[in-house]
Amino acid sequence: MSKAYPRTFSHIGISVPNLEKAVEFYTEVLGWYLIMQPTEIIEDNSPIGEMCTDVFGVKWSKFKIAHLSTGDRIGVELFEFANQESPKNNFEYWKTGVFHFCVQDPNLEELVEKIVAAGGKKRMKAPRYYYPDEKPYRMIYMEDPFGNILEIYSHSYELTYAAGAY
Repeated sequence: MSKAYPRTFSHIGISVPNLEKAVEFYTEVLGWYLIMQPTEIIEDNSPIGEMCTDVFGVKWSKFKIAHLSTGDRIGVELFEFANQESPKNNFEYWKTGVFHFCVQDPNLEELVEKIVAAGGKKRMKAPRYYYPDEKPYRMIYMEDPFGNILEIYSHSYELTYAAGAY
């Protein structure tokens, strides 16, 4: 068996309760590019309708979707489902599945304040340093205004972990 080569990351899908507000947040606060305007998809016999039925099963009804792109060309699909529910505790980290995504900004503290001002919140009191008194690598867990967990790194993933951050 041949060794697997590292695949690149294409995109992530994020469920939100209000697509237009999410597009505004992610484009204005995180600076992501809007590459496809919010669009409504309905359950029908069109190719996209049939593909969604394959994924969601029958009776999914409709949803809205917008496509964005990060500064490093990673795609972000924002979904607003007709039967959307916002859980009281959206940080069930012990359950299988994606529990956060991470963005990188050298001015971490400024981005934290922008997220809070836009209705998000801190999940930690303050940023943590991976190498105190040695390197300025910082991180913090946040929530977007819709309850999705995001982490912010001040430096790249490779730089942060190359020397064994903990």
